[in-house]
Amino acid sequence: MKGTVYVLEDDQSICGLIRVSLELNGLQLKTFSTCKEFLEGIQEARPDVALLDIMLPDGSGLEVLKAVKARYPDVWCIMLSALGKEEDRVNGLNLGADDYMPKPFSVLELTARINGVMRRKAKSAQIVCGNLTLDEETMQVTLNGTPLTLNRKEFELLRFFMKNPGKVLTRDTLLTEIWGYESGETRTLDNHIARLRKLGIGNLETVFGVGYKFNL
Repeated sequence: MKGTVYVLEDDQSICGLIRVSLELNGLQLKTFSTCKEFLEGIQEARPDVALLDIMLPDGSGLEVLKAVKARYPDVWCIMLSALGKEEDRVNGLNLGADDYMPKPFSVLELTARINGVMRRKAKSAQIVCGNLTLDEETMQVTLNGTPLTLNRKEFELLRFFMKNPGKVLTRDTLLTEIWGYESGETRTLDNHIARLRKLGIGNLETVFGVGYKFNL
């Protein structure tokens, strides 16, 4: 798949049209009809792009937008709304939306815009979380613009955290993803966490009895 798109929309006919077009373009799609379902879903796995309606049964997509951008700023958010006046579009963009398409919209145009986002994301090798920047191509990490010296495993561990911000990652998950251990107790992980903290990366939270979480 070229990427993952989450859709927050309570009109199933619109969801169906979007699904057909995006899946024909090799994109993976997941739909949600309420704000609650969407926010729960994004905690489990982050999409590349989020399509957000505004008027929903249990709240406003603008509130969802603010929550997503606060925790997952690299998720590209496109508002899809019947509120199409200039002030509505400006408000959505000012609240953090990356794009705004009033309803009714062209599904083909929407798909083209999403494909454009995916191309830009594919070209970008940088992951940015607040004052921390990681470049996957050069393996360079900077904190407040200052380069940090990391060994390979420290780099891989930090990259995994930065790709899963706000998510509690178990010790077994981290050991499997970074070291290939399926299970087992080892001080290796703790030592690497301690090293990252010593370098000034203070947003690595210990979740006692479970693992760690990278906070934005």
